[in-house]
Amino acid sequence: MLAITGATGFVGSAVLDESLSQGHKARALTRREQAARAGVEWISGTLEDPPALARLCDGADAVIHVAGLTNTPDPRGFETANVTGTASMIAAARAAGAARFVFVSSLSAREPKLSAYGASKARAETLVEASGLDWTIVRPPAVYGPRDTEMFELFRSAKLGLVPLPPGGATSIIHSHDLARLLVALAARKGPQAIHEPDDGREGGWAHRELARAIGRAVGRKAVFAPHLPRTALDLAARADRMLRGDRAKLTADRVGYMAHPNWVARSDRKVPREVWQPRIDGEEGLKATAEWYRAEGWL
Repeated sequence: MLAITGATGFVGSAVLDESLSQGHKARALTRREQAARAGVEWISGTLEDPPALARLCDGADAVIHVAGLTNTPDPRGFETANVTGTASMIAAARAAGAARFVFVSSLSAREPKLSAYGASKARAETLVEASGLDWTIVRPPAVYGPRDTEMFELFRSAKLGLVPLPPGGATSIIHSHDLARLLVALAARKGPQAIHEPDDGREGGWAHRELARAIGRAVGRKAVFAPHLPRTALDLAARADRMLRGDRAKLTADRVGYMAHPNWVARSDRKVPREVWQPRIDGEEGLKATAEWYRAEGWL
């Protein structure tokens, strides 16, 4: 029995699918009523609802804590969702006697001074490490795949032939299905306690321009103009996005803080042991399949 938070979101829904495909039962937290699904017990509630978290964790063999806030116009929201919410999940897991606790963090936790988001994930990691649980922390790089609305912005821009980039640097990526397999694999085994930084297996990650061109190929664009923008231009773009989209803005000042950092490549000394997990979805292949999904759904 796996207790899963964030199961109605992008990564969490992939984790739920993977859990069921491997024959596990799942108990999943949800804010809204969900359709009945074989093997799933939906628990109505939020991370701010201790009784709901107690029901979620009751009898669970492992907890996969995916839920968290990745973007908000008010950076103070990160503390509530990512730090206090994780503390509440830890308390519920301990009270229920859950054997395993798998926490989904972020590569941004490596550089907590760059953004409120990264700082909140770093503080949450500290809570997990001190929890006394049998824990594992996973710091995914940029996650992409079907249903994703964040990386989709890059696919849409590439379709138009223009992908504005942050200052020069490199990043790792991982397909949501590969990440889901990893999280379920970690939940189903004991320790060791470790912090993992998974990726698609591409040594050295992707230079920003290389990734933009790969996304261009995925959407059928042979040539994509991908200029590197200075930090000042990104700051201006964040203000413009806030004016145009208000609270729905994708590019916030907090995001600019870590986007401008040159190195978001998964580190080799944080790799997942090969006997536990290996990525199956090559970046080029995964980007093309994701673009096909966007087209089939009418997004592109």
